[in-house]
Amino acid sequence: MKNTGWKILTVVLLGYTVMGGMLFEVPRLNIVNETIRALYFHVPMWFGMVVLFLISMINAIQYLRNPSMERDIRSVEYATTGLVFGVLGIITGMIWANYTWGSPWHGDPKQNGAAIALLVYLAYFILRGSVENEETKARLSAVYNIFAFAAMVPLIFIIPRLTSSMHPGSGGNPGFNMYDLDSKMRMVFYPAVIGWILLGIWIASNRIKIRELEEKILSVEHENK
Repeated sequence: MKNTGWKILTVVLLGYTVMGGMLFEVPRLNIVNETIRALYFHVPMWFGMVVLFLISMINAIQYLRNPSMERDIRSVEYATTGLVFGVLGIITGMIWANYTWGSPWHGDPKQNGAAIALLVYLAYFILRGSVENEETKARLSAVYNIFAFAAMVPLIFIIPRLTSSMHPGSGGNPGFNMYDLDSKMRMVFYPAVIGWILLGIWIASNRIKIRELEEKILSVEHENK
């Protein structure tokens, strides 16, 4: 039963998010109305994605400094989970946009930037699949991982703020101000962010354990041949 405390906390936070998202009152904003409840899922998924990509990049840097299969596996699996969170963020955003903007894809700068950032990370996996030598694959993908994170930051956080965008926190509009997020919503939003980040780490940790077991099995089979 080691390290179960944070897993229990994850379940509690996500359960609280679901219940609070359905039951707590939300501000009555024009057009947005009840769809603002999507904030509890759409935005925390993006926070989770960024944290997972950050952890992946850190492991990539550590691999370049001291190469090991463990670092490579951790870097890959955190990037994989981050990409899944990013895709879920895009999908939930499209559903929300369909109700508030009238179409799933409005060509908003943050939408476009997020899509490009995910394509950059998708290329990371294409790169890994195109190289057969394990050491070369790990080294090249580690370098690319650093580039991918460096590209994601301006695409999602900087460029949209410099242009006209309908997203909060863009075009000079400060995000999560009194209009976007009142005190009642913060009671659910902040636990949701923590819960989704912990869920991403939990999923990535399980994938890492599976990969490490697979590598051990392959190593034993190779020795027995």
